[in-house]
Amino acid sequence: MTPPPTSPPTDTPLPGPVRHLYVHIPFCRHLCPYCGFYKHLPGKLANRAFVDALLAELAERLRTVSLDLDTVFFGGGTPSLLSPAHLTRLFEGLRERVDLSAAREISLEANPATFDRKKARLLRDFGVTRVTLGVQSWRPAVLATLGRDHTPEQAAAAFRTLRDAGFDNLGVDLIFSVPGQSAADWRADLETTAGLEPEHVSAYNLTYEEDTAFLSRHLAGELDADEDRDIGHFEMALDFLEARGFRHYETSNYARPGRESLHNQAYWSGADYLGLGPGAVSTLAGERWRTVADTAEYVRRVHAGEDVRTEVERLSPADLALEALAMRLRTAEGAPDPTGLGAGPNRVESLIQQGWIEKTPENRLILTRAGKPLVDAILAELV
Repeated sequence: MTPPPTSPPTDTPLPGPVRHLYVHIPFCRHLCPYCGFYKHLPGKLANRAFVDALLAELAERLRTVSLDLDTVFFGGGTPSLLSPAHLTRLFEGLRERVDLSAAREISLEANPATFDRKKARLLRDFGVTRVTLGVQSWRPAVLATLGRDHTPEQAAAAFRTLRDAGFDNLGVDLIFSVPGQSAADWRADLETTAGLEPEHVSAYNLTYEEDTAFLSRHLAGELDADEDRDIGHFEMALDFLEARGFRHYETSNYARPGRESLHNQAYWSGADYLGLGPGAVSTLAGERWRTVADTAEYVRRVHAGEDVRTEVERLSPADLALEALAMRLRTAEGAPDPTGLGAGPNRVESLIQQGWIEKTPENRLILTRAGKPLVDAILAELV
């Protein structure tokens, strides 16, 4: 099959300046069985040719896209797995092609077992302002269930290393409602996290994603799902973190005031963004595509001058409005009244009467405390 042309058709409006860039680094030193993102062991692919492909893809996009960056996010996979030499080549190459100096936030995801003082300082020197550490749990038994390859001691040491390197905006990622994880386990995770005094905490409810080992085990009856446990752990995190000064600004995210993730807030508000790297998604001027989720094929196509886009689709205004509703209702700011999107006024009123949402004087819908752990069910009612 002939791939679609790299340049958009002449009747496709070019986007205005894009302010948000995502760079996908798919390498992991160990594959977690619950993770549904495109990732793989580095093998021989975490090399200079891969980094050069990222930079070449960016150069190709710059033929039709103007970047005026406010945020940059290096996700994965495990971006911190790249060697210092490859990180240096990547950041220097980015600086040659785009202006990073005006970006208010440059975030990077890190695994506790993939960096040391030298790499942490290198990231700081290259302008990374925010690091999120994939801890997931501080309990050895929970880490074992999740298939993580680090110890609690390594995670704590990694956090201190980042602090010592000068990072003043650190996040800790946690997972709750893991099979076998008790309420006491989850509270201990929250207490240990709070003791480190991070600026940001992400607390994700474990879900069984397509094409993962966890889903197969769940379907085989080895791993359970428990809605009561989901809600109990969610409410415990909400009470615990808010009592310690964190703002619950999105269903799974808590931050010290002023330390919210600017990049993620852009996603949730429906802003355009450019994604680079295998498996990355872009949404520009109502068009969305996914970069081919095969690192070897991605590198080959880029260096051959071929298009790396797949699943190209045009989003209608109605599509974008429904997405905006789904994303914004999860945030503290809420979403516009969706009555015009097919949700009749009776549905909205019913949810208000049940105490799950409330309507502000500005005609926005906000989740109540009772509604926050039920956001997916509420969205199903609305759309």
